[in-house]
Amino acid sequence: MPAATERLPRTVNGVLAQSQVMEVLGELDRDLVGLAPVKQRIRDIAALLVIDKLRTNVGLSAHAPSLHMCFTGNPGTGKTTVAMRMAQILHRLGYVRKGHLVAVTRDDLVGQYIGHTAPKTREVLKKAMGGVLFIDEAYYLYRPENERDYGQEAIEILLQVMENQRDDLIVILAGYQDRMDTFFQSNPGMSSRIAHHLVFPDYSGGELLHIADKLLEGMSYRFGPGARDAFDSYLGLRSCQPHFANARSVRNALDRARLRQASRLFADADRELTADDLTTLAEDDIRASRVFALSLAQ
Repeated sequence: MPAATERLPRTVNGVLAQSQVMEVLGELDRDLVGLAPVKQRIRDIAALLVIDKLRTNVGLSAHAPSLHMCFTGNPGTGKTTVAMRMAQILHRLGYVRKGHLVAVTRDDLVGQYIGHTAPKTREVLKKAMGGVLFIDEAYYLYRPENERDYGQEAIEILLQVMENQRDDLIVILAGYQDRMDTFFQSNPGMSSRIAHHLVFPDYSGGELLHIADKLLEGMSYRFGPGARDAFDSYLGLRSCQPHFANARSVRNALDRARLRQASRLFADADRELTADDLTTLAEDDIRASRVFALSLAQ
């Protein structure tokens, strides 16, 4: 046993090399544009876990930190992606057995009749054990206006597991900031079990355009002359409209632009198409969006 203890890393770099956590943090930086405060908080949590690991390696008592979290922010700000990376970090440092992510909503946990909720919730928890359970729009679990709602039963089961099996399951609650605040006020037991609150800001216009560049590159597309400026104008208009979902809306807009490009190329059926034709979004493919038409009509 002493020989095995001596082989355990006793430096930060030693633990990082053994766990390869820096690879995950690097992927987080590459995958997500912006979100500097969120990335810093994830690095801080990783640092805490590394130091905790070192305490164990040198024989000091180590009390496993509470790692349940809350991610708040608007749709499309990277909450699910960060949760996936967090699961990988926890796994590589030995805080969860598997490191997988199970993402659910109210419908996956709450039943519609008596006796239905408990087995549904426990089945989800069984799948998530050894990893991270990500509950999106978690505030929908609590509906005090409906006395026959079964969401409270799911909350009580979650609370029990979050306390008693926190060494084998990490729960991340996610949703809009104001609604999560109300949820925690109504469920103090849940609030007391959440150690880390991460706020995901909306992306700036420049960040949204950078996201578009990265998405197109990943799909082997590019903006043609004038198209990138047109998309920048599109983002300025679309972000002021209802139901704008940050990176999710960027992806949807690019998918629609690809549809318009495909229709344009399809209509010219006899022309031999080059790789440049097939990979370029033209300015007209962007400006044909109804977002521009709506702005002119107002």
